[in-house]
Amino acid sequence: MSAGSSAQPRSPIALLFPGSFALVMATGIVSIAAFQQGFETLARAFLAVNFAAYVVLWALTIVRLVRFPGRVRDDMATHQRGAGFLTIVAGTNVLGSEIVLLTSWRGLALGLWIAGLVLWLAITYWFLTAVTVRADKPPLETGIGGAWLLLVVSTESIAALGALLAPSVDAADGLLLTSTLAHLVGLMLYIVVIGLIFYRWTFFPLSGEQVTPPYWINMGALAITTLAGSNLALAAGSWEALDRLVPFLTGTTLLAWGFATWWIPLLLAIGVWRHGVRRVPLRYDPQYWSLVFPLGMYAASTFRLEAALDVGLPSGIATMTFWIAVAAWTVTAVGMVGSARALGRR
Repeated sequence: MSAGSSAQPRSPIALLFPGSFALVMATGIVSIAAFQQGFETLARAFLAVNFAAYVVLWALTIVRLVRFPGRVRDDMATHQRGAGFLTIVAGTNVLGSEIVLLTSWRGLALGLWIAGLVLWLAITYWFLTAVTVRADKPPLETGIGGAWLLLVVSTESIAALGALLAPSVDAADGLLLTSTLAHLVGLMLYIVVIGLIFYRWTFFPLSGEQVTPPYWINMGALAITTLAGSNLALAAGSWEALDRLVPFLTGTTLLAWGFATWWIPLLLAIGVWRHGVRRVPLRYDPQYWSLVFPLGMYAASTFRLEAALDVGLPSGIATMTFWIAVAAWTVTAVGMVGSARALGRR
């Protein structure tokens, strides 16, 4: 291990969880879902919390990069932790989507989209190159995890925000071309990664401790794919080439939502097995934000899908899932505060 990664090993900043921006992702999508359900005051409260969380997490991340660069490099190059950095990309774009819906700050939202695109290029290719060329690779059963689907989530977040922004900017064609390509790349990445995860689940032993909350991204990655496809379909009038793709987008978006829905009973059953049968205790872990995010995203994407495609989905689905997401966010936030207080007393 490098000198940078060995300094002050007990420092909370040195040990900062690579997927910490999942807090921003979860808070942002619950805010968006609240806005869709007509709770604008609640949505703005979540937006204020999210601004603060985003700034604080960036400050901690920058300090970690400066003081512990070796630890950052080590995390990025590992199969188990490296994908977590992609929460930075998704968090940036989800915050940008909040801003588009809840404020008039289109310039800030566009800046976040550009930043998200640059971060996506840097983190995606750094992580994939690092795990490809390293000599000591873990076996599949310990190397793959739900966090790998952040490759999909981060990619689709570019498409979702870009499509929201396009009708209000001058360069709509370029924005929509980039967003459409991101959406399609995200679809292909899901096929690749979920195949490995499903194979790992069904053909290798699985302990309760190994079924971590990020596996809910199995569903969440499809939910954000649904949101991105719906946003693109709604923005199709801003670009003739995209308008011709609407029938294709309709099919793939409905496919994504249907598969996301298929995952929910299985994930619930595995959760019952994890905590009820294997007796894994329920205690706060920053990874639980990766469970809150898919719940909020399913609510938001279901609402947006109906707005875009008018396929006759029951309106209660989005509403019910929204309140479940709010409850999950609240419980996780209380756990986070309690964990921070316990850490402060040490």
